Amino acid sequence: MKKRLLSLLLTASLAAGLLAGCGSSAGKSKDADSVDEAGGKTAMSVEGDDVTTLNVWTFIELHQKFYTTMAEKWNEAHPDKKVKLVLSNMQYDDMHNKLSLALESGKGAPDIADIELGKFPSFTAEKDIKLLDLTDAIAPYKDDVVQSRLDIYTKDGKPYGLPTHVGTTVAFYNTDLLQEGGIDYTAIKTWDDFKKAGIAYHEKTGKEFACAETTASWMVNLMLAQKGGDYLKEDGSLDVNNAKVAEVLHIIKDMQDAGALATVPGGQPDNEEAYPHYNDGEFAVQIMPFWQTSRFTSYMKDLKGKIAIAPVPKFGDSDATWTIGGGGTGTAVVASSPNAELAAEVMAFVKLSPDANKEVWNVLGFDPVNTSVWTDKDLTENPDNQFVQFFNTKPFDTLLTMQDGIGSLKSLQDEKAPSINNVMVTEVLTNIFDNGADIQQTLDDAQSELENEFAS
Repeated sequence: MKKRLLSLLLTASLAAGLLAGCGSSAGKSKDADSVDEAGGKTAMSVEGDDVTTLNVWTFIELHQKFYTTMAEKWNEAHPDKKVKLVLSNMQYDDMHNKLSLALESGKGAPDIADIELGKFPSFTAEKDIKLLDLTDAIAPYKDDVVQSRLDIYTKDGKPYGLPTHVGTTVAFYNTDLLQEGGIDYTAIKTWDDFKKAGIAYHEKTGKEFACAETTASWMVNLMLAQKGGDYLKEDGSLDVNNAKVAEVLHIIKDMQDAGALATVPGGQPDNEEAYPHYNDGEFAVQIMPFWQTSRFTSYMKDLKGKIAIAPVPKFGDSDATWTIGGGGTGTAVVASSPNAELAAEVMAFVKLSPDANKEVWNVLGFDPVNTSVWTDKDLTENPDNQFVQFFNTKPFDTLLTMQDGIGSLKSLQDEKAPSINNVMVTEVLTNIFDNGADIQQTLDDAQSELENEFAS
């Protein structure tokens, strides 16, 4: 099983960037109180004698600043339980592989670690899970947190990770372009509407409407969840070539053939090769997780004031799942840490409390997992907020519309998830949307490849 764990980690690394959402960096926070250049660490400066030091590993530079800010608020509110965070920011693969080895050997593990969604099932695959059950720590916030985002870090009913954002999949419409093409995006309610609008827009303007992804599966997973499908059977066995997966791919391929979709350089909207094409108006629509807001403000600045955030299309009014969360990073606590219980309590505050979730929106532009802040208009409609200023609709109006229909794919919680994602985004989608391969045969080949991998 240990060899299997390492194998899954290596496989997951191939598709890491496609699932991250939060982004990654190998740099160090500029806002830390002190820096140990030799060790690549940043540390808080905390006054007092009775202070507990907690070592934190992450691969996301922005998390260092965020965690430090929130830990300072924790210390203010809990003077009898002060903590000093010592944060180590590492390269994505290095951190996850180092964490795996530390947990297996029982030596050198931190108290707390960020684990990317695509890697998380690998750390809960063993019967003897080395991460702490966070049920008690989550309890004070659970009623306000989107359950599907807790579910993706849950194994056998026990949560082992604290989510960073929802990543609600939404539609980003370039209203200036659509107006030129005679398209009213507010009339797009179903995927049939979406297809008709895409065809009409393409025929009138000669430009592309939306993206057929080849290096990510945001739209595929969304449609599959709306159809009530998945990549695994109820018993957990592989089922990537089932009828619902094939149906979804046929729907997308039909839209591509009709001119409503086209592949984009880089294979998906969240890619440095793709950003200029959207920025220059070559594509009018993005179906992406909500965290794409930060990509607009950072990499597609010419689109300020031109983008509306709207609900994604559905297949019909009776869809149980309207949308899903995409990407993410779960913060875990190492069970063997001598300060595990305190670490869990602190990080639940840092990740799930209302104060923390206000910062998630203000600083990162992500949709907070604690929905109690979604109705705080002083926060969500603050005219000084850069994300409020950028988009020409009120972002949280869309989130509130879909709030009760945010689902997930159960396969994301399974140890097979990294391998499934890898095959989908490196073989299946490219073969179908770039090369015109037969859909069912391509899925059958993927099924055989995965069965062989898991039989070894």
